[in-house]
Amino acid sequence: MERREFMASLVAGGCAGMCVDLTLFPLDTIKTRLQSQQGFYKAGGFRGIYAGVPSAAVGSFPNAAAFFVTYEYTKALLGTGGVFALPHVAPVTHMLAASLGEVVACLIRVPTEVVKQRAQASLSSSTYSILLATLREEVCGNQKLIFIPFSLVQFPLWEYLKTLWSSRQGHTLYSWQSAVCGAVAGAVAAFVTTPLDVAKTRIMLAKAGSTTASGNIPLVLYDVWRSRGIAGLFAGSIPRMTFISAGGFIFLGAYEKVRSTLL
Repeated sequence: MERREFMASLVAGGCAGMCVDLTLFPLDTIKTRLQSQQGFYKAGGFRGIYAGVPSAAVGSFPNAAAFFVTYEYTKALLGTGGVFALPHVAPVTHMLAASLGEVVACLIRVPTEVVKQRAQASLSSSTYSILLATLREEVCGNQKLIFIPFSLVQFPLWEYLKTLWSSRQGHTLYSWQSAVCGAVAGAVAAFVTTPLDVAKTRIMLAKAGSTTASGNIPLVLYDVWRSRGIAGLFAGSIPRMTFISAGGFIFLGAYEKVRSTLL
C-alpha cells in the first residue's frame, strides 16, 4: 500500500466512524437498554439517550481508522499474487482482512464500548467515573472475539454486492451506491449476529467478579435462552438492524466518498 492510499484510508475511516457513531447514538442507546439484564425502563428508558456520547466521540476516529487501514492493507497484501488473488477466493480474502481489522480496531473499541454501554444503562454515573472504574477493575480483551463474526458477514457481502452491481452497470459504483450496498450488508449481518450482541451487552454491563463478567459467551447465551427464550436472544434486533443498516449506509458511503476524494 502506497503512502497516499494509507493516509486516504486512515482519514476516510476516521471521518466515517465519527459520522456514524455520533449521528446514530440515540438508537444505539435504546438497543443497549433493551438488551440490558435490568430491563429497558430500569436502565433509563428514553431518558438521557446521549449518555455515554463522550466515550463514543473519543473512540470513533481512531477505532474506524485502525480498522480500515488494516483492512485495506491486508486486502492489498493478499491480492498481490498467489491463491488469494483469484476472483473466486475474494470472499475469503475479505473475511481475513475484516477479521484482522477487527482485532486491531478492538484494542481501541472494546474499552470505549464498555464505558459507553455502562453509561447508557446507568444514568446515575458519569462517563468519567465509569471509565476509572473499568480501568481499575477489569481487562476487556476477550470481548474482541464478539465483534469478529459481524465483520465476517458484513464485509464479504458488501464487497460482493458492490462487484455484482458494478458489473451489471458496467462501471465503478458511485459513493451512494456503495452506501446502499453497505446498508443491505449491515442489516443482514446485524440480524445474524444479534445473539452475540446480546451476550456482549450482558458481559459489558455485568458487575466485576460475577459469572457473566467472566466473558463465557456460550454460558451467557444459554442463560438468556433459559430465562427469555428465542425472543431474549434476539432482543433489540429491530433497533440493531435499523441502527446498523443506517450506519452501514453512512459509514461505508462516507468512507468511499472521502477516500475517493483524497485519492
